[in-house]
Amino acid sequence: MRNIIQNNLKGDKALWAFIILLALFSFLPVYSASSNLVYTVGSGTVLSHMIKHAGFLLGGLLIIFFVQRFDYKWFGVIAIFGVFITSIILLFTALMGTTIEGANAARWLSIPGIGVGIQPSVLASQALLIYIARYLTINRNKQPNLQNIFLYLFLPIVVVVGLILPANGSTALMLLFMCGILLFIGGFPTKYLLGVGLVCGILIGLFIYVALYFPDLIPNTRVHTWMSRINKFFNDEGVEGYQVLRAKAAIAKGLVEMAGPGKSVFKQTLPQSSSDFIFAIIVEEYGLFGALFLIGVFTFILYRICVIATKIHTIFGTLLVFAVGMPIIIQAFVNMAVAVSLFPVTGQPLPLISYGGTSLWMTCISFGVILSVSTKIKSKEEIELEKELNSEEVIEDIA
Repeated sequence: MRNIIQNNLKGDKALWAFIILLALFSFLPVYSASSNLVYTVGSGTVLSHMIKHAGFLLGGLLIIFFVQRFDYKWFGVIAIFGVFITSIILLFTALMGTTIEGANAARWLSIPGIGVGIQPSVLASQALLIYIARYLTINRNKQPNLQNIFLYLFLPIVVVVGLILPANGSTALMLLFMCGILLFIGGFPTKYLLGVGLVCGILIGLFIYVALYFPDLIPNTRVHTWMSRINKFFNDEGVEGYQVLRAKAAIAKGLVEMAGPGKSVFKQTLPQSSSDFIFAIIVEEYGLFGALFLIGVFTFILYRICVIATKIHTIFGTLLVFAVGMPIIIQAFVNMAVAVSLFPVTGQPLPLISYGGTSLWMTCISFGVILSVSTKIKSKEEIELEKELNSEEVIEDIA
């Protein structure tokens, strides 16, 4: 059995352990919150939603299993096509004109024939970050060129972020923030980084201004929803949204006396209790232990990400691990921060825990990429031996 596991679960074994631990733990809160799903979806049973969640997880683990076997160097090439294709899909999704209460909600695209919806913004975000990692690697030792930066870096960022922004402002801003972190880690010149950030900030400010004061020019945006959430969050009188109030009440109840597995009271009245606010249900049922458990696991995952990124011997490998690892960690802590009212409501699920398909599978793709990189880690002795062999080959060629 041990040999079978070692032969099939490639890469960092500690990271694998945390992935499986989160996947198994997710059944507890999803089972508890499934009763709310039955009510909100209007169909199915608790058991059927559990089976569906199990299917998503099984599919996700299979994705990790296959992705880990790819040579990570190919992901940079795939990202080039990924940015182009997902940009077209984002544009198509936006033009569908899906609205909820007059606001743009064109986030989902249904795949014909199988009835499964995908969230193109998740795919596009990941493709863009990997693309940036490749760009930084290729141009690392080159003199910065404004034309090159504009065409091959700035333009893809503006297109992807710009297409995500109208329907999903929080995802767009988080993506822009992660792009900035990745550029900083990759050694992108500070003056150009500040310039890119300034221009993006101006463009976003212009978009918000036009959407607020000239709504006919950009119809059906969610800008008013953003402003309402921010105003409620920063209101001096502490007026908060219904979701946040319910989430805080669930957390407060759990910290005083945990309800126990499946015995949450607020799961029935807390909207999105199976996805965006699942952390509140976990704390209500498992108390401080549940909160510390999740924070601890994601902190250890961050630690393993940093270990793999520093041990891999290639620049692209390091940047790739941060490119796919950042969204997992940031999304996890933003989700928990929203539940405890440290951050405005954003609609970000808890990776590997929340009920859902697209986001879970993208998280699994990211883990697969990280594990793929970890399989190529070499010892100092192996790297030195390769250098010696390469130098000998050069001498032979000269001779």
